[in-house]
Amino acid sequence: MAGFFKEFKEFAVKSNAIDMAVGIIIGAAFGKIVDSMVKDIIMPPFGWIMGKVDFSNLYLSLPVEGKIETYASLEAAKAAGAVTINYGVFINTLISFLIVAFCVFLMIKAINKLKSNLEPKADESVAEPTTKQCPKCFSEISIKATKCPHCTADI
Repeated sequence: MAGFFKEFKEFAVKSNAIDMAVGIIIGAAFGKIVDSMVKDIIMPPFGWIMGKVDFSNLYLSLPVEGKIETYASLEAAKAAGAVTINYGVFINTLISFLIVAFCVFLMIKAINKLKSNLEPKADESVAEPTTKQCPKCFSEISIKATKCPHCTADI
């Protein structure tokens, strides 16, 4: 049992668990910022351009006992217990997701570029060797040679 706790301590302190936790916390905060940006900055002017539409208030009320009720707002429909399909909220969430996904894409692209700049580049101009060393006299001879021209040893 002591080995288990020691292993867990090494995982929690020495591995990437701390980096992962920091990433999750920053990601959650970033998600809230993007959500606010979509709801409070992007969608109001977009709704205004489309004829003063409040996307967060767009919904479809499903019929109850064959009768479709109409409500002044989504909140009023929820308060009345109506079954609704909230496609306006879905549109806001979809736009938030696309913004977050695009930002993550840009971040990963930048990280990959940094990694590729840090990795040593293979020199493609290096030619295949054309010579080798004789094991007997250590002279440099052709790689195709089967007998050393200097000491006449079989190779």
